[in-house]
Amino acid sequence: MTATVNLDPRYKVKTYDANVLIGELADAVGVPSQTLRFYERKGLLPRSGRSANGYRVYDESTQTRLHFIKAAQAAGLTLAEIRSILDLRDDGAVPCTHVAALIDNKLTDVRERIRHLAALQTELETLVERSHLLDPADCADADICNILTAPK
Repeated sequence: MTATVNLDPRYKVKTYDANVLIGELADAVGVPSQTLRFYERKGLLPRSGRSANGYRVYDESTQTRLHFIKAAQAAGLTLAEIRSILDLRDDGAVPCTHVAALIDNKLTDVRERIRHLAALQTELETLVERSHLLDPADCADADICNILTAPK
């Protein structure tokens, strides 16, 4: 938000308000306004201040916090995990050890999912090969579909 102050007819000075409205902040961070309201309800963002006309206004620290939330989400952290980090920081603690543990656990989970996906890929490849070898005419009503039920 800008305001113009006339000091002298020859000069104009622009000043910038440190507080921004919800739409301006949402645009700056690249999220919908509803996301900001949701984060506020979930405790990820502090309660916003209000302008004289009742509009939500946010300071620069909220934008910094939103960038952190987006970075944490990009790392695969859940909102509950992100909140735990923010709670530690808000209580004055340095959350780096906690963050490292969360990321380590997340990496372990991802590796396990990759193993499960690799097994699923192998199973699907087997089924695709089987589907190319089976004749649909050989499929009896009781079998439903031989691709999935034929003996291996």
